[in-house]
Amino acid sequence: MTGRQRTFTALSTALLLVGLAIGLWAGLSGTRMEPSASSVPTPDHTVVVVFENHAYSQVIGSSSAPYINSLKTGGANLTASYAETHPSQPNYFALFSGATQGITDDSCYTPGFSSAPNLASELIAAGKTWGSYNESLPSAGSTTCSSGNYAQKHNPWFGFSNVPTSSAHTFAQFPTDYTTLPKVSFVVPNLCSDMHDCSVATGDTWLKNNLGAYATWAKAHNSLLVVTFDEDNRLSGNKIPTVFYGQQVTAGSSSSTTYNHYSLLRTLEDMAGLSAHAGNAASASDITGIWS
Repeated sequence: MTGRQRTFTALSTALLLVGLAIGLWAGLSGTRMEPSASSVPTPDHTVVVVFENHAYSQVIGSSSAPYINSLKTGGANLTASYAETHPSQPNYFALFSGATQGITDDSCYTPGFSSAPNLASELIAAGKTWGSYNESLPSAGSTTCSSGNYAQKHNPWFGFSNVPTSSAHTFAQFPTDYTTLPKVSFVVPNLCSDMHDCSVATGDTWLKNNLGAYATWAKAHNSLLVVTFDEDNRLSGNKIPTVFYGQQVTAGSSSSTTYNHYSLLRTLEDMAGLSAHAGNAASASDITGIWS
């Protein structure tokens, strides 16, 4: 063995021992090694729309949802996307903060009861912008429990003291100049438009009429529309529709990997360039295989 070969062998052995030592230390100390950020795009604007109480098979491929299915065809479809639990409200908290925050039912909660990290607080801490647009909310920042077709149970942001109530807008305030949208925003239709009290066709038409122009714009302006559901109809193992549409989405793509609300939250965090991950999003994996 030459001197150069002996040096290379010694260096390789040393690097291997260092790697093993780091792994052993992490295991002994109980340190959780988070998944590294996968290759996800960095959209300028991401809008997430949450619909209600319908299973994958009730929407994807249904003649009652031609617009959502057109987004699927022109974008990406998750064929194994799942909610966390039942009923509605804990799923919204899971999607927004990586945990249900002790919520187990649809009862009205006390505004600002939690200071846990969440998507909005992380964005704000990183100097990025956040907003929610809530159909039938009586007025911007209102923490009322219910009003007509508006229901607080679909608006988890009011539960957090680290999210300014001023970031909760009425849907009438959704901008027509999409360049003024926050980095990440959620749109929550009211109890009829979200398919809770009205039909799939009603919700599908609402989406086309109210966010179709944004979807078209997103396709050409490095932005993204995500359409998902809080839970299924309790008859399909909580398998829900989730569709992505935007410039960096591969048209006609799909993924059969099993994902859930925590996976979506993790992906939203990583697409926004956040180093923090709320709750169970810290151990979730990014949604991959659909990006161009």
